Amino acid sequence: MLEQEREHLRRARADLHRMRESTGWLLDNQNQWGNDELTTRALAATLARRFDQLLDDGVTPLFFGRLDYSRAAGAEDEVFHVGRRHVTGEDGEPVVVDWRAPISEPYYRASASDPMGVHLRRRFGYRDGALTAFEDDRLDRPLGVSQLLVEDIERPRTGPMRDIVATIQPEQDSLVRAPLEATIAVQGAPGTGKTAVGLHRAAYLLYAHRQRLQTGVLVVGPNRAFLSYVQEVLPALGEIRVTQATVDDLCPKVRVTGTDPEDLAVLKGDARMAGLLEKALWRSVVRPTEPLVHSYGARRWRVYPDQVRELERAVRGRRLGWEAGRRALAAALAAVIVRQKEDEGIAQSGSSVEQLAKSTVVKQYVDACWRAVKPTDLVRSVLTDPPKGALSDEDVALLQTSGTRWSRADLPLLDEAAWLIERQTGFAHVILDEAQDLSAMQLRVVGRRALAGSLTVLGDQAQATTPWAVGDWQRVLEHLGKPDGTVQALTIGYRVPRDVLELANRLLPTIAPSLPPASSLRHVVGAVGFSETVVEAVDRLRGKGSVAIVVPEVLNEDVPGVVPLSDEGLAAPVTLVRAADVKGLEFDHVVLVDPDQLPLRVLYVALTRAVTSLTIVGQLPPEIR
Repeated sequence: MLEQEREHLRRARADLHRMRESTGWLLDNQNQWGNDELTTRALAATLARRFDQLLDDGVTPLFFGRLDYSRAAGAEDEVFHVGRRHVTGEDGEPVVVDWRAPISEPYYRASASDPMGVHLRRRFGYRDGALTAFEDDRLDRPLGVSQLLVEDIERPRTGPMRDIVATIQPEQDSLVRAPLEATIAVQGAPGTGKTAVGLHRAAYLLYAHRQRLQTGVLVVGPNRAFLSYVQEVLPALGEIRVTQATVDDLCPKVRVTGTDPEDLAVLKGDARMAGLLEKALWRSVVRPTEPLVHSYGARRWRVYPDQVRELERAVRGRRLGWEAGRRALAAALAAVIVRQKEDEGIAQSGSSVEQLAKSTVVKQYVDACWRAVKPTDLVRSVLTDPPKGALSDEDVALLQTSGTRWSRADLPLLDEAAWLIERQTGFAHVILDEAQDLSAMQLRVVGRRALAGSLTVLGDQAQATTPWAVGDWQRVLEHLGKPDGTVQALTIGYRVPRDVLELANRLLPTIAPSLPPASSLRHVVGAVGFSETVVEAVDRLRGKGSVAIVVPEVLNEDVPGVVPLSDEGLAAPVTLVRAADVKGLEFDHVVLVDPDQLPLRVLYVALTRAVTSLTIVGQLPPEIR
């Protein structure tokens, strides 16, 4: 039986190689296929993406599961092998079906109570690309815990995050395959796979709704190290057209050299700042006192101040961006003059309004009453002279302590100002991870990128460690502009060992009393331990997978071979990580130093980064002993 499956794997690899060769031939000869240069370029880009997607690295399994669909009595089952991409035989029949295809759904959802037409589900085990084992679920009886699933989770890891396409669980799959139109906030406890759910949802949506996602998918993470950690997941699933960014990356590019005190940063992150910026922008409008005069020879046509103010009110009612409003006002002024000319019997062309709106006299008049504004100037005006009424006197005084240098807290303000001035095109879907840490103004930055689309919002309120965090998923959705979004919870952990999670759960009554404690399916013997020194702990763990030394700020011991966390990735066997930077990452083994020196929410995060073992060097705080 195992040899038969290995033979199917050899066939699948041969067919994939043939498909790639065929695509390569088309790519080499694409000049013969396009009707014009534009079509040829589009075809070449499509073929190049397809060529990349069909690469077989020899290590990534082409299929990881199999479904035997029951047929009529006396007929053979219909068999489908489930993998990361679709592979077709020379006869046109599927050799491997894509995990995202509807026919693959029972691989993740079928159960004894609802077999979904499936008689048998088979899971495969691999090592270095070689098929080594399989495991069968007979769906006419209760199902146990998959040993292959446990082995995959416990397989040592180094470098970037791996996909979980072979081990997605039913509650995760329901989120992955949720409708494109749905905005979902996922409250995911540590180890429940919320980040993987978001990434696999992006891959699923690109497969199921590719034409509707022409404006793209955006993945937003907390920092560059996190994005480096997850960057290989989507390419491994065959998707390479996804934009990745931090919130700061999305904002206008200015040189950040300032640092705000905490109370000022919290104020700048308050949603009230959006109203201040809009009010400050509109106070830039100057009421005209002179008419607009358009001359041609001895003739004069005028638009008087009362008429101009009426046109301004009409334009403002359209809720356009500032620059679009300036253009609309110019067109409205030009239209009035063109009508005056027509009323006098002077023939006008279809382009008369457009031409007059671009004339020097109209442009200068608009500049005088509805002047051009730069985002930097608008934000500076609010920081130095905020509009009256929205803030207390104390908040106004605090805001006015802002220095002349830009800080990170200013970036969302600059983005808000840029959007007020000139609307930007967004994405069809946005995946936002670690959303619990963002301020209201940062959430607005992300929400603007999905005004015409939807979001998958991921996080854990127990892991909110910033002083400006919003603290409630419904309010998060409101600041994202999706108040009708739904909140769903993941509480079953697969990656964090039970003993580690139970230790961390002791903090929940203090840091997040409203959240239910998570549970874990995995019991790992010796998952929690103590050590006198970091060197001793690391020496014991070397060569057993990835190791992270998590410290409050600096490591006071000399440990050979330790590499500090960097934006480039996590390929080192032993990585030194500040506790403030470890969120979203996971390691086989974590050595946590001086946990009693950490804020409790940061401690909760640091405790839950281990997939196999947690070693504590130092004292635990009273709340967790």
